Amino acid sequence: MWEVFMPTFMCFLNWTDQGARAVKEAPKRYEATKAIVDKLGGRLVSAYVTTGQYDVVLTLDMPNGDAMTKFAVSLTSTGNARTTTVRAFPPEEFGKLAAEAP
Repeated sequence: MWEVFMPTFMCFLNWTDQGARAVKEAPKRYEATKAIVDKLGGRLVSAYVTTGQYDVVLTLDMPNGDAMTKFAVSLTSTGNARTTTVRAFPPEEFGKLAAEAP
């Protein structure tokens, strides 16, 4: 049996004014976030509240870019955060892709 790998994404969140005012609800929002990821067939690898440019950083394995887009839309539609999402590649995977580039 072979293992199926899902693409990894980094999702950087900034709380909106609404989200900052309701910061005490952050643990409840975190649980809701995990439920959304599960519903979309993904896996929340890590989650951190951070200092600096972003308020929260998530690492997610998602089935595909469409699922990641649905996650970001779902998250931002609450009005509590804005997202910036990037695809993340392990060095070995990136090395293989780079070697195959024309």
